[in-house]
Amino acid sequence: MTQPDQIVTKRHIYKIVLTGGPCGGKTTGQDRLRTFFEEIGWKVYTVPETANILLGGGVKFAELTQEQAYKFQKDLLLTLLRIETVFFNQANASSAERILIICDRGAMDPSAYVDKKSWARILEEVNLDQFSLREDRYDQILHMTTAADGAEEYYTLANSNVRSETVQEAIEQDRLTRDAWLGHPRVDVIENVGCKSFDDKILRLIAALCSRMGLPTQDRLAFNSK
Repeated sequence: MTQPDQIVTKRHIYKIVLTGGPCGGKTTGQDRLRTFFEEIGWKVYTVPETANILLGGGVKFAELTQEQAYKFQKDLLLTLLRIETVFFNQANASSAERILIICDRGAMDPSAYVDKKSWARILEEVNLDQFSLREDRYDQILHMTTAADGAEEYYTLANSNVRSETVQEAIEQDRLTRDAWLGHPRVDVIENVGCKSFDDKILRLIAALCSRMGLPTQDRLAFNSK
């Protein structure tokens, strides 16, 4: 069980990354987190997934050469950081006292799609360091485990135009994505094991976030679970 960090003050911008493996439930998770926090009075910004924007525009990752894939991940990282900065700036300019920014994937996610040597090369070329991207940029990382690991009967490619992984490929990509964030002080993995339904997984997600923030949730989560 996570320990509350009690970091929410009168004026605080709390930045999280919602990441995970293929078919892990990120899209629904982001929607449910936004609804939950808006209902308790928070201003919520939801940062869209950069990879989906680019891949949805016609880029076919499976068709890329190694060098093309490298350039794609480099451009993806720079685009992701710029999109996030737009929302970070809006949050800083807001008069709201409690602000939550939910990033659909974060700056370390591209590293899960290239080898370590290529990732180091990307960081050098764009003059960024891994510590700043991983440890300093976000308050918390929430990893939603792929349905392929522990909820295989729900793993599907039908709800994504850019997903093509087999069950085993999804499990491996999930591991690589999770490992990309090792080193961040507040990483919570939302697993499928022990969940009787997808709603249980969503409740785990909300509880993990609230626990880190030191927010009481018992009554509200019980109400929302009905």
